[in-house]
Amino acid sequence: MPSLKLAVVRGIVLALLLTSAIVSTAADQNTNAQQAKAGEFQFRINCALCHGLGARGGGRGPDLTRAHKRHAHNDEEMFQIINNGIPGTVMPANGTNGQGVGMTEEEIRQLIAYIRSVEVKAPAQPIGDAAHGKQLFYGDANCSGCHMMEGKGGRLGPDLTTVGGTRTVESIIDSVRKPSDRLAWGLTEATKEFPQEYETITVTTAEGREIKGVALNEDHFSVQLMGQDERIYLFEKDKLKSFSKSRQSLMPAYDSTLLTDKDMRDIVAYLVEVGSK
Repeated sequence: MPSLKLAVVRGIVLALLLTSAIVSTAADQNTNAQQAKAGEFQFRINCALCHGLGARGGGRGPDLTRAHKRHAHNDEEMFQIINNGIPGTVMPANGTNGQGVGMTEEEIRQLIAYIRSVEVKAPAQPIGDAAHGKQLFYGDANCSGCHMMEGKGGRLGPDLTTVGGTRTVESIIDSVRKPSDRLAWGLTEATKEFPQEYETITVTTAEGREIKGVALNEDHFSVQLMGQDERIYLFEKDKLKSFSKSRQSLMPAYDSTLLTDKDMRDIVAYLVEVGSK
């Protein structure tokens, strides 16, 4: 009988412990959900301008839904980055970006909870064949004729070394298929809130020479551009015969007849492999 009573007591204690653990887990989940919800509000005010709604990348800031972060491997490192910024990049310190307001420590923790809540694991299947994508980039697809990767390639288009770590697969594909829909950002200056876009510039000099290229910088009196020969030109506008800007990208639209879906995904896989380093 004593052993039976002891077994009953142990059973009751175990049941109470299990109930307590379930209640505690539910409370923790509820707390985390509340923190993430509050963090989403902070994200929209302070971060969405660069990182996009939903944290899926905005062209200027990386896609934060990826579990792998280039600069932050844990919550404390992420806290320091949000609070102090990243020197030498467009990531500002907390409260210094001219958007939103400075966040308290608690609000930064809430923001981190939100970022963690929208993270997704890497797909079980790879995007494509990165090795083949590299061959295409420097070979038949001729991406390197205008774009640089890790210091190798052309300069007419944006450097793509980090694009695979900052933008979603879908947005990269969309930029290749329809390059004029959303022009890339180029030169960043401390005096400008936004960098110059890769608009197409066409000028006719006083001697009648026509030069077409991409905008590097422009003000009311002058324009700096990179020509299709990759030379950099600076013109005073009042000395030109003609000057025009267009949002029609110099990059051709790579539809499926020029680049198959498989080859496209292979190139993107290469970009992601390099950009995630």
